[in-house]
Amino acid sequence: MNIGSVAEHSGVPAKTIRYYEEIGLIPPAVRSDNGYRSYRQKDIEILRFIQRSRKLGFSVKDVGNLLQLWNDTERASADVKALALRHIDEIEGRIAELDSIRKTLLHLTECCHGDDRPDCPILDGLAKG
Repeated sequence: MNIGSVAEHSGVPAKTIRYYEEIGLIPPAVRSDNGYRSYRQKDIEILRFIQRSRKLGFSVKDVGNLLQLWNDTERASADVKALALRHIDEIEGRIAELDSIRKTLLHLTECCHGDDRPDCPILDGLAKG
């Protein structure tokens, strides 16, 4: 199967597939006699796994770790859970940070009259940092 077909079946763009090969996230595709990449059904499954993991916000490094765990039939599920729980902690930290940003922006916009006057508490607040 060529890279275009794999991209279509996996939902991962061909450019991204090449990138994943380049960084070692997936093994390089077998090359046919004409030099084109040739993929198997298993490659589509791996790419779908990667795509789902990335959509859940896992970093490329964590996706690599998840792939190793997925391929290790001797793994402990506790290792997978620990990785997922660390990721949840990171997400909760980002949520708290975004909530703080939201509150700051709400405060600044409440202080702004939004009229024709040149003074603007939003810009003043951004300048003061």
